[in-house]
Amino acid sequence: MTKISVVIVHYNVADLLRNCILSINQFFKDIDYEILVVDNWSPNDDWKKLIEEFTQVKFIASEKNHGFSIANNIGVEKAKGEYVLILNPDTEIESFYIKELLDFADSEPKFGCLGVRMHDKNGEFLPESKRSVPDMWNSFEKLFTPFSKKSKAKSYYRNDIGEYDVAKCDVFTGAFLLVKKKVYQEVGGFDEAYFMYGEDIDLCYTIAQHGYQNYYYGKCSILHYKGESTMKDEVYLQRFYGAMQIFVEKYYKKQKPLQYFVLNLGLKLRHFYAKSKLPN
Repeated sequence: MTKISVVIVHYNVADLLRNCILSINQFFKDIDYEILVVDNWSPNDDWKKLIEEFTQVKFIASEKNHGFSIANNIGVEKAKGEYVLILNPDTEIESFYIKELLDFADSEPKFGCLGVRMHDKNGEFLPESKRSVPDMWNSFEKLFTPFSKKSKAKSYYRNDIGEYDVAKCDVFTGAFLLVKKKVYQEVGGFDEAYFMYGEDIDLCYTIAQHGYQNYYYGKCSILHYKGESTMKDEVYLQRFYGAMQIFVEKYYKKQKPLQYFVLNLGLKLRHFYAKSKLPN
């Protein structure tokens, strides 16, 4: 049986995708794995050159841009692995640690999902590697105050967990998300209401709500060329803040109306401020 299926949703970053696949093939040793690439209707067809170069990779061409959630669900549906690794094309695996991660996951009877330490191309740690479920307090911190590396209090970016620690944690980014396929399917996969952004928070939270435990594994790292394929324009802002709106509507509007009011107001104010900073 295939142990792990790597599912990569691609959009218009063929060079980065190539490096990502090369890094997987270099470091995934002594383990049965497969790679599935779902191209989300890229306007540039450079990625098709990779089909001949990587004959073992399963390429799936979409006839429209479905967004991140639907495209990943398509890939996972076709995956044969016991585990699924959701991986961004603008990432690179950096060492021979995948078996260590899988052994750890196998050892945890209620394993839900797992994220690793991420750094950017300058070697800077990316704090979104480990996060809390958004609530009224940490969302205020995230939206209106700068991230402080000196703070040791539990925060949106889980400052209480060390950068290189292995610990229970709530939420990870979809740039690298390891999960058992049966768990992914049990909870319904990514919520397809999200086009882009927020779906990783929702999935991690949903997995935990089903009684599973999520883990941050800081001993292992990936390189993440954060935002290389994203243009920070009004469409980006609408998708980003729209995704956060979906989350608070889904989990707070009926259950926690006071928190919903504060979060909803905060999102609208932050969205308005971000739009005002866009170049004319």
